[in-house]
Amino acid sequence: MKVLAINGSPRKNGNTKLIIERVFHPLQEAGIETEFFQLGGKPVHGCTACGKCRQVKDGRCHIKNDTINLAIEKMLEADAIILGSPVYFADVSAEMKALIDVAGYVTRGNGHLLKRKIGAGVLAVRRGGQLHAFETLNNFFLISQMIVPGSSYWNFAVGGPEGAVLLDEEGMQIMQTLGENMAWLLKKINA
Repeated sequence: MKVLAINGSPRKNGNTKLIIERVFHPLQEAGIETEFFQLGGKPVHGCTACGKCRQVKDGRCHIKNDTINLAIEKMLEADAIILGSPVYFADVSAEMKALIDVAGYVTRGNGHLLKRKIGAGVLAVRRGGQLHAFETLNNFFLISQMIVPGSSYWNFAVGGPEGAVLLDEEGMQIMQTLGENMAWLLKKINA
């Protein structure tokens, strides 16, 4: 079993990475393989709806989008996917939105390639907008026919400066519980 986490923050070692790592702890303790993929800060391109991916049907975007194609490859290899993003203007980062748009169009148009995988979104937020951003991530999972596990609250942790999410005890506990629930669900599905 393998869980892939994609960090949509351009800050490679920022708050989003810290909350992903907290979700990873119980997964790793349960013997589940984890992989971290840095998307934010890399060149990505949103979907242009050219339709080439649906004509060729090779599970790839056909505009110059190497980073997103690599992310899609990794998503297809994983049993579960965590999408992590900071909250920017009440939504996910531009890089994460590009991934959602392209991966959604490609995977749905190539036979619903993410169907029945587990998907969980996590957010690092300074002050507000997290519920709209959380809905953005969950809408991607749900339209992709993925299974979305819950936690003890919505999956976000509060903190402005780098590292501040670690001070949000409740937020970090939410990430811990999410990881535990993902581990449980993966084991049930793969039993």
